[in-house]
Amino acid sequence: MMAGKTVAACTAALIVITAVADALAQRGAAAAEEYPTKPVRFVVPFAPGGGTDIVARTVAQKLTEAWRQQVVVDNRGGGGTIIGTELVAKSVPDGYTLLFGTTTLGINPSLRRTLPYDTLKDLEPVTQAAFQAYVLAVHPAVPARDVKEFVALAKAKPGTLNFGSPGPGSGSHLAGELFKMLSGSDIVHVPYKGSGPALSDLVGGQIQFIFGTILSTFPQVKAGRLRALGVSSAKRSSALPDVPTIAEAGVPGYSAASWNGVLTPAGVPRSILKKLNADIVKILHSAEVRERLAGDGGEPVGGSAEEFRALIRSEIAKWAKVIKAANIRAE
Repeated sequence: MMAGKTVAACTAALIVITAVADALAQRGAAAAEEYPTKPVRFVVPFAPGGGTDIVARTVAQKLTEAWRQQVVVDNRGGGGTIIGTELVAKSVPDGYTLLFGTTTLGINPSLRRTLPYDTLKDLEPVTQAAFQAYVLAVHPAVPARDVKEFVALAKAKPGTLNFGSPGPGSGSHLAGELFKMLSGSDIVHVPYKGSGPALSDLVGGQIQFIFGTILSTFPQVKAGRLRALGVSSAKRSSALPDVPTIAEAGVPGYSAASWNGVLTPAGVPRSILKKLNADIVKILHSAEVRERLAGDGGEPVGGSAEEFRALIRSEIAKWAKVIKAANIRAE
């Protein structure tokens, strides 16, 4: 008799649990269907006007059109993107605060002694938006016509080839340090306060080379003021199809790129995350957005949340090794 009552109680409990689960699932589906019902804040951890801001505003504009609900770009620059990232990481996880994260998500965990958030635990990846390769560009006076000759020159004249970057720990700085590690060459980093001054000094011959973005560097290459030896990405850039990758041109295994993507605070309902992914991926794959990104040297991605999470994890691991080996500290 007791056994029968126990079975009946368990059955009843199971029915209740199933009913609750179904109700929650239906509520989640309804929430995703209705979302968004108010303006969405899209945090960009940089000042207005830069390449990251331009891509974010393109996505925000298209989301506004698709949702018929305002997506407001909120520029929160400063702290090496930490200020804006912390704001999102500590926001209410309801889907109404988004982050346009960048390469710094993979760099800051090793570059900074402490962070006011846990990159992998406090943020939820939605999708990678795009990436842009760096161009290994040299001053015309450098007697190297390709990557192999450049590496040979660096080894023959150690400590004489200087490369500029926007500052210690920047993506282009780490791209140079990775090149140094994998090629075994003795090159010297010269930090600047921004990519503009570094590029200006390269054109002027004060430094010998740079790992610059396609957007900023290629106009100088096209004008004959610089020479492009290779692109840093794992595959050739569609913007520069005739320029080989650094890996295929002489440094096997080399790969570095500037990337960005959309994230939310951890804890946003799965149904809303799925909707965000589907809608943003659709935008990134549209011909108009692909053409706009290509004009700036960018390559649209628009993949799954799992792929973006894997990228962030791999970038954290890769740059941790480079930062330790080069003994880089944030200023």
